[in-house]
Amino acid sequence: MKLSLLATLNEERVARRAAIIITDVATGAQRFVRESELVSEPWASDPLSRTLADALRTGKSGMVDTPQGQAFLTVSVPPVRMIVTGAVHISQALAPMAKLAGFDVVIIDPRTAFATPERFPDVDLRPEWPDAVIPSLGFDRYTAFVALTHDPKIDDVALDLALKSDAFYVGALGSRKTHGKRVERLRAAGFDDNTIGRIRAPIGLNIGAVSPAEIAVSILAEAIGALRAERMAARAAKAA
Repeated sequence: MKLSLLATLNEERVARRAAIIITDVATGAQRFVRESELVSEPWASDPLSRTLADALRTGKSGMVDTPQGQAFLTVSVPPVRMIVTGAVHISQALAPMAKLAGFDVVIIDPRTAFATPERFPDVDLRPEWPDAVIPSLGFDRYTAFVALTHDPKIDDVALDLALKSDAFYVGALGSRKTHGKRVERLRAAGFDDNTIGRIRAPIGLNIGAVSPAEIAVSILAEAIGALRAERMAARAAKAA
C-alpha cells in the first residue's frame, strides 16, 4: 500500500469515517473511496457502488469480481460504539455484555456517587455532564445511544444531540407516561414527530424483562437488530 493511501486511511480511522481501498489484482493499481462519496457522483453511477456499499455494510475485506477483473477490497469501518447516560444498575449489566458483542462502551454520568471505577471496571467512564463529553466523542452512524438515568437534566441533553446525529440507535428508559412527557419537552425544543419517533421507548425488545440484567439483554438485542437492519433487509430482498 502506498504511504499516501495509508496516511489517508489513518486520517479516516481517527475521524471515525468508513473507507475502502480498491486494489486491482492484475495491475496493483489502487483507488481510495470514502463512504460519503458513495452517495454522490461519480460513485452513485459507478458499477462498483453497490459492491462497495455491501462491503461497508458487512465491514469485511475480501476479493470481488469487477467488470475490469478481480479486485481486493480493504474495508475500514469504525468500531461500533455504545454511549450510555446513566451509571445505573442496568448499565452495570449492559456494559460488559455490549463489550463482548464488540461495542466500545462509554458511560456518562455526572453523579460521582454512581460513576465509580469500582462499579464499572474496565469501562470508559466519564463522570461529567453529557454536554461536556459528547461533543468531543461525537455521534455517528456507528454509534448507539442509550439513555438510562430517568433524569431529564442528564438524558435530555444527550437525546438532543443524538437526534441531531446519524446514530443508528437511540433508546430511552422510562414508562409510556415518562416518555410522553419526554416527547412534550422535545417538541417544545423544536423536534418534529418523525425525529422524535427515532427514540426506542420503552427501550429494549419486548421480552418481558424485569431485572436490570434482563433489561440490559433486551437493550443490547434491540441495538444489534438496528445495527444489522440493513444487512437483514438485503438478505430478505435476495430471498424474495
